[in-house]
Amino acid sequence: MFPTVSHFLNYLFGIDVPLPFNTFGVFVALAFVAGYWAFSEELKRKEALGILHPTKRKVTIGEPAHIVSLLTNAFFGFLVGYKLIYALLNYKLFVSDAQTVLLSTKGNILGGIALAALFAYWEYREKEKAKLPKPKTVEVTVRPHELMSNLIVWAAVWGFLGAKIFDNLEHWDTFIQDPIGGLLSFSGLTFYGGLICGGAAVLYIAKKNGIKPLHMLDVGGAGMMLAYSVGRIGCHMSGDGDWGIVNLNPKPFSWLPDWLWAYTYPNNVANEGVRMANCVGKFCNELPQPVYPTPIYEVIVAFILFLILWKIRRQINLPGMMFGIYLMMNGVERFFIELIRVNSKYTVAGIPFTQAELISTILFICGLLLVVFSIKNKEKHANY
Repeated sequence: MFPTVSHFLNYLFGIDVPLPFNTFGVFVALAFVAGYWAFSEELKRKEALGILHPTKRKVTIGEPAHIVSLLTNAFFGFLVGYKLIYALLNYKLFVSDAQTVLLSTKGNILGGIALAALFAYWEYREKEKAKLPKPKTVEVTVRPHELMSNLIVWAAVWGFLGAKIFDNLEHWDTFIQDPIGGLLSFSGLTFYGGLICGGAAVLYIAKKNGIKPLHMLDVGGAGMMLAYSVGRIGCHMSGDGDWGIVNLNPKPFSWLPDWLWAYTYPNNVANEGVRMANCVGKFCNELPQPVYPTPIYEVIVAFILFLILWKIRRQINLPGMMFGIYLMMNGVERFFIELIRVNSKYTVAGIPFTQAELISTILFICGLLLVVFSIKNKEKHANY
């Protein structure tokens, strides 16, 4: 396993480059990049078909720098300098425990002041270059795909918050023992929490810019499936705890790699299991018994489902149907993977279930209802 990028580079090239990047975080970032690409392509396609339309927006140009913008940039610069300079001066600590460095109150005051001044001056100079003797208001055209930068920021912020909230609800016993640590920790993220909260934020911004909810949902179906597939690579490579139940069954095919059938996740970032012999460092645990490597199964299945969605998207013209199919596929995939995945279980009326099983069932039903709704209202939504 590769808890950090440095472990991965050491494995590939035999070199030791101390970098403060964890593998899971890198793949989360790559998942957003993948989603950005797929969303943008769909927005461009739907605009070319006349389904989505550019919007007009009035902006004032030539104004001098306002005190609010200067203070905002100075504040952001202070935060960056306060942490960045401290991290560079304490690089070994930053590499070994980036989370503690970033989330603690420790920092470098001089670094913060220096970057605050630099960011404020930068804002001032940029405004001065564009300043006009008399500011004027102009109308600009905003094409749908040009919203992606704004959408991705909202999806990232609210998706992270949602993923943290749902994960802490799923592991309530652990959360109440250390609520502050649970909320601030970079580990422990629930996909469905991110999907629900991040999706709601995207719909809000899209609607404000003239994109109707059903069209935005259809745009996101294939992209979210691709992003999920990429993100799960990070889960597997880092060993973040999203693995399956113990698997002591004999391997069914001789050509199948052991790690694809049953794996102990050595050096896992969750620090689960027993201590490995002759291992030095922070990540030296492996599971005492091999388990199903469910993240890699989801990588494969989700990518196949993405290819299917990407293929059929041109044949589906009813608003809402594409996203309904995505919800059904997502629900089925996650429900069945839960059968061999480690998870907290709840019991209601004598029926045991996991949070993901419950949500995946609800998503499948919602997807089915959305498909039925799309078909029944095809004439009403012909010009939607």
